[in-house]
Amino acid sequence: MKKIDATVLKETRYITAVTLLLSVLLQAVFLILKKWDFTVLWGNLWGAFGAVCNFLLMGITVQNAVLKEEKEARKLIQLSQSARMFFLILIAGAGYLIPFFHTIAVVIPLLFPRIAVSIRPLLHKD
Repeated sequence: MKKIDATVLKETRYITAVTLLLSVLLQAVFLILKKWDFTVLWGNLWGAFGAVCNFLLMGITVQNAVLKEEKEARKLIQLSQSARMFFLILIAGAGYLIPFFHTIAVVIPLLFPRIAVSIRPLLHKD
């Protein structure tokens, strides 16, 4: 197995940090609404785990794709995208089917990496 590129690790750490911060906010919202219980916590952790893993896998795929010919790289990216979407569906499905998880608390963190990527330019002007 090839070593994971430093940039992929750096960006994954950033996504993890923002996901954890937004997860704390999600927990606070459930507390304020008086809807919090342990299923919210476990669901949030499960969804955040899925979101960060998805981002890391995407980064590894891009790292590997840049070393390939264009046609091969395109196939790899498409296969990865399909596999990662299936993975996210499994995460969300487990969040729905397993009563140990709060469904909303599983699904919302799946959006956190997109939020993190969107706010990144606001945080770093360089």
